[in-house]
Amino acid sequence: MTHVWSTILSPGGKWSGFIKRGKCIRFTALEEGANVSILFYNARDLTERYVMSDTLKSQFTSHLTKGHVLLSDNGRVLASFLEDSVGWHDPIAGCTTREKTDAKYGVTTYQIQRNEYFRSGRENLITELARNGLGARDLVPVVNLFSKITTNENGQLTFQKSHCPKGARVTLRTEMDLLVVLSNTPNPLDPKTEFPAVPVQMEVSSSPQVEENDICVNNRPENRRAFENTWAYYDLY
Repeated sequence: MTHVWSTILSPGGKWSGFIKRGKCIRFTALEEGANVSILFYNARDLTERYVMSDTLKSQFTSHLTKGHVLLSDNGRVLASFLEDSVGWHDPIAGCTTREKTDAKYGVTTYQIQRNEYFRSGRENLITELARNGLGARDLVPVVNLFSKITTNENGQLTFQKSHCPKGARVTLRTEMDLLVVLSNTPNPLDPKTEFPAVPVQMEVSSSPQVEENDICVNNRPENRRAFENTWAYYDLY
């Protein structure tokens, strides 16, 4: 029987932890309109982390879905998109800030609202980074799971409503031992003026071994080279 670790990311919640390579991390939106901002770091060397520019450039894409990988600044694969029910995750819009959260949803504070105050993505992520010996200077562009951002000919970015239905799922496979940092806070381009209250289930289980015909390895020649860099790294581990 496969052991599955599970937790619920509450609306506005945050989480961080170490997850070994060869695991599947499945996220399920328990209501429509979810957004989870996520970061990855090499657990063995926290100076190695996800890099958005190389990830998008090497795969000739501006969004992420099944078959795509998340690259580190050392050209290795941190994680892969193994399964995806929505077909688009946003790597561009970034995370919410305290100033924009207050301006959009109204000013709340812990002193008055206690645990019901509206968290910002940036504050959540920095808090979890600090718990793992990192800080604000280690914050890099995030991947926003479940969100779709499109652009027109003028470069205007638009948040696509109704992209994430209740029950939407995405599964990532860890290709390295990772520090994973999460914030269940709104996408900064989401036009809704009510703070979203969408819980998200997170499950971690063992992943099948990577096969020669793996969709993420073979999606592009650049992906295979990055996998080869990763496998060579662990040959000496």
